[in-house]
Amino acid sequence: MSKLFYMTTEIIPFANTSSLAPFSTRVPLLLQGKGHDIRTIIPKYGYVSERKYILREVIRLREIPFEYDGSEKVLSAKSAFIPKTRVQVYFLEDNEWFKPQTNLVYKSKNGRILADNDERFAIFCKATLATLPHLFWKPDLFLCNGWQSSFVPALYKEEYASNDFYGNIKTVLLVHNMDDEYTSFGQAAFEKAGLKIPASMKKGKTNAYEAAAENADMIIALESPSNNLTEKLFKLPVVKAKKKKVVTVKVPEGETLDYQPVADKLDNVLEKLTG
Repeated sequence: MSKLFYMTTEIIPFANTSSLAPFSTRVPLLLQGKGHDIRTIIPKYGYVSERKYILREVIRLREIPFEYDGSEKVLSAKSAFIPKTRVQVYFLEDNEWFKPQTNLVYKSKNGRILADNDERFAIFCKATLATLPHLFWKPDLFLCNGWQSSFVPALYKEEYASNDFYGNIKTVLLVHNMDDEYTSFGQAAFEKAGLKIPASMKKGKTNAYEAAAENADMIIALESPSNNLTEKLFKLPVVKAKKKKVVTVKVPEGETLDYQPVADKLDNVLEKLTG
């Protein structure tokens, strides 16, 4: 069984704007039921009640430093559980980038997409990697959900993999949908994160999944009956060039969402990667 660090920006009841939310609520629990040591991490949005969901302060997760945009940045984290489970959730706190978020998460109150989503989630990715030594826990796999976690494969390879503590961790990118309005990342986000500019960058923009494909160990296309996601991913030149990394996993849609077959397939796929 593996140690899995599950990165997401939505878990019910803390955030629920897309299919990522029910997926991230059920699948970690099902993987835990298969014996995996799984921990989840999510931004602490300002509207999430610490009292209602019993967020606990953890002394060793106070003031975690990392470099961003040429200077030291410090975040803290609190701990809780997905309600009615024993799946641990770490909440990353930041007054500037996470606290102001509405329950639309990626949009302002008027429904307009936030122009700085790429930078916000670059910070989330860097902070997530920086928490690990403070947890005294090292995963076998990073499970990176969506464009929001797509900086992790490059950050890990370029900045962390050579560090003894971080050695030999696999990065897996789970693609839930193409989200064209969100997946166009600007060059500044990569520069501020301290990353090399991806080869796919054109006129200051690149697709998040193309940038991740260069460095991820595996890309999992979570394909529903009405969304031929694998075919869409292969229209991205870098993903097509790395198609041996791509695995398709079928997911349910509609009102009755049975994620057990998804967890079964993921368990099988991830076991092969770590084995």
